Amino acid sequence: MPRSSLSLYHRIEDALETIALGSTPLNTVESTAQFLVDSFAQDLGIAGGRIYVKDNGSYKLVSTFGDLAGTAVGLRLDRTYPPFGQLLNVGSVVMKRDDERLDPRIESELGTRECFAAISVDDGGYVLSFDFDSRGESNEDLIATLNIIRLAINQQLRSERMMEILEEARLIQESILPRHLPRLQGYQIAARSIPAEIVGGDFYDVITQAEGSFHVVVADATGHGLPAALQVRDVFTGLRMGLSRELKLSRTLERLNKIIHRSRLSTKFVSLFLAELEPNGSVLYSNGGHPPAIMVRSDGDIEELRAGGMILGPMPNVTYSIGLVCMDIGDVLVLYTDGITEAMSPTTEEEFGEERLYKLVSDNRERRASTIVDRIFTAVHRFSDKTPPEDDQTVLVVIRRRRNTREQTI
Repeated sequence: MPRSSLSLYHRIEDALETIALGSTPLNTVESTAQFLVDSFAQDLGIAGGRIYVKDNGSYKLVSTFGDLAGTAVGLRLDRTYPPFGQLLNVGSVVMKRDDERLDPRIESELGTRECFAAISVDDGGYVLSFDFDSRGESNEDLIATLNIIRLAINQQLRSERMMEILEEARLIQESILPRHLPRLQGYQIAARSIPAEIVGGDFYDVITQAEGSFHVVVADATGHGLPAALQVRDVFTGLRMGLSRELKLSRTLERLNKIIHRSRLSTKFVSLFLAELEPNGSVLYSNGGHPPAIMVRSDGDIEELRAGGMILGPMPNVTYSIGLVCMDIGDVLVLYTDGITEAMSPTTEEEFGEERLYKLVSDNRERRASTIVDRIFTAVHRFSDKTPPEDDQTVLVVIRRRRNTREQTI
């Protein structure tokens, strides 16, 4: 391959990487096409071109660029018209206007010049046609260049669609996580969740019930990103439905386990800690394969809450036991995901671990719930040398306080 041609290919690849994604796929295709004319008309001999969109059994001319601006926009061509048939097979085509397979009337209406080249992108959803000046040379370099353009546009469109999917998943996740935690008589509650990616697989909720009781839950779908976020949506729906029917904790988890087991998502394992708190301090809980929540007593003693069963999802018929503890005035209940304890120091490759978490909560047990959450995340962030988390991180803290007393401000 001539050195000049190789240099051109690299320039086009580098240039296409700088094109911002459009607000729609068509906008991305249009901006890319115009950019190529503006930047490489002399190198490629491109004068202008047309953009077609597949519409049922035809291709509709929706946009033109370069010297052809406004020509025949709205014209429809049957997808069996020879250039389109070849495009769908090989992805690119170079033809002369006097080719016997072309219809002179159609090409006249389109205003086609002596030669044109076309590429299909987005699985044939769009066709870009470029008029170019023939220089009497082989079309091999031109075809190779067009294929680079085709691959680059396809990559941009895939990135655009993935960002749309992730943004939709992020909005779903935002709608699931509580915007404001309830203010409950005799309790302080605070929580935070930080995803490792745009969307995560961690989940927390506070669900109020009649007569002052409420449920708290923290869950972790295996992995992170889009599949885990979609699995979290099923967990949220299953929990809300089960608890609204006043089912027992064990029955709720058993039903939820079957939902996750039947899921067609690639992420099928969810660990979960669910507890029901009463106004008198009684705490019923069940642990579905999750890191044990901890009850930090007012005197600093720590109790791990382990009763429950296996992680949700792998087996359809699993039973879950129920644990019972009493939460006294000044006690602190902490639910968390393993992204907290498994956060790693990049210098020592040591995990943050349970001992650091337990000591931190014990040392701060007399502070506000929101302060404890803040200090946990600050400590983990510093321990990880301020690097982005490799796994989703979630903490939920509940403190039992005396009713009708002024809350601490620290």
